[in-house]
Amino acid sequence: MERVIKQAAVAALTLFSVMQASAGEQEVKAAMANALPQYSIESIEQHVGSGLYVVTLNNGPILHVTPDGRYFVAGDMYQVQEKQLINETEQKKLAKIEQLPESEMVVFKAKDEKAHISVFTDVDCGYCRMLHKEIEDLNERGITVRYLAYPRAGIGSEAYNTMVNIWCSDDPKKWMTEAKLGREVPENKCTNPIASQYRLGNSVGVRGTPSIILDNGKFIPGYLPADELAKELNL
Repeated sequence: MERVIKQAAVAALTLFSVMQASAGEQEVKAAMANALPQYSIESIEQHVGSGLYVVTLNNGPILHVTPDGRYFVAGDMYQVQEKQLINETEQKKLAKIEQLPESEMVVFKAKDEKAHISVFTDVDCGYCRMLHKEIEDLNERGITVRYLAYPRAGIGSEAYNTMVNIWCSDDPKKWMTEAKLGREVPENKCTNPIASQYRLGNSVGVRGTPSIILDNGKFIPGYLPADELAKELNL
């Protein structure tokens, strides 16, 4: 009998916790709809350690919201682990990028890969072209460069159409280089990830190009020379 009572108590507590979490989620959703009606919610989950709700907005920032929906913080969440800080928000950004298959990217692979970087790029961006000139140097250092599309002028723009042409070509690496030299890319059509990558860039905080995500989770909003990138990757 005692065992049955304990099992019933555990079940009741579990149900109560689930109901509380559900109620908190509904309050957070309602608060976001009222305070930020211009955004829709991409995902919402309760953070185990802090009790806050992590709310990812479509084409917007990541928010950390109190269960009653009355307060929120926009920005990164850090976890203190002994003598180091873990940026959980950046880790979540990295996870989104790492889930993408390389077949949807334009990849300049290092023969002896020691690290990789994922770069949101625009073919018309001057600093993107500077970075592209260092591809060979980066590859020689063991750094693979994985390009994702981020046409700054948006979906349907000239840069967007050029990137569709690159991704749909018979040799995306060749035509990426040609485009970054200012040359015209022949028109090509296919099912492509350009729009979804652009939206993904917005969701992880890309506001300009190049935006670089290191394989250690660090987000670099701008150009870095090959030497500095290698140092960031401890190479």
